[in-house]
Amino acid sequence: MNIQLALDRMTIDDAINMAKRVKDHVDWIEVGTSLIKEFGMESVKRMKEAFPDKTIVADIKTNDNAKYEFELCFKNGADVATVMGTAPKATIQACISVARQYQKNVMIDLLNVSQENLEMLSQFDQAILCAHVSKDEQELSGKSQCLIQLPSSIIKNNRIAAAGGITIDSMKRLASDSPEVVIIGSAITKAEKPEKVAKEFKDFIRQLI
Repeated sequence: MNIQLALDRMTIDDAINMAKRVKDHVDWIEVGTSLIKEFGMESVKRMKEAFPDKTIVADIKTNDNAKYEFELCFKNGADVATVMGTAPKATIQACISVARQYQKNVMIDLLNVSQENLEMLSQFDQAILCAHVSKDEQELSGKSQCLIQLPSSIIKNNRIAAAGGITIDSMKRLASDSPEVVIIGSAITKAEKPEKVAKEFKDFIRQLI
């Protein structure tokens, strides 16, 4: 189970500095959507330069123009790029194709995906399916990330990630599903002592092994 540190709503320098503080306790580093929107591919490039041995995720949330956007991400150092599960099938297929060409990975964000689309997306077994409770759902609707609410067959047969308001307590509920990636943002980045909290997450995962 890999910890993906989500870095959003900060400058590139602040994001790099935060990642440096907790790098010993995280596995993947996410250049968040807000970083990419505000600072462009420079944010991805600089993160990879700062952490060449970490898996860098470009959370670009592609909806269209897949080949161009995914090539941008991979050429600037991303190891994983994200596409929305609600995007056209042709877009997702293009993302898979580009990732294969660059020997990189695709994460499909399942935000607002219908059950019908979920069945189709589960066929992309080389991609990581990300069960995601959005920031707006957390802040405006009071919804929290507790369980990976996917059919057991999909959890069993696909690579799974979980994102959205994850805390140590919700990690205990997620553990039974054994996701490949747990995406943690504010619980670490807004903590008074980010290093301590990141270590607590990593120690919890080590206890599961």
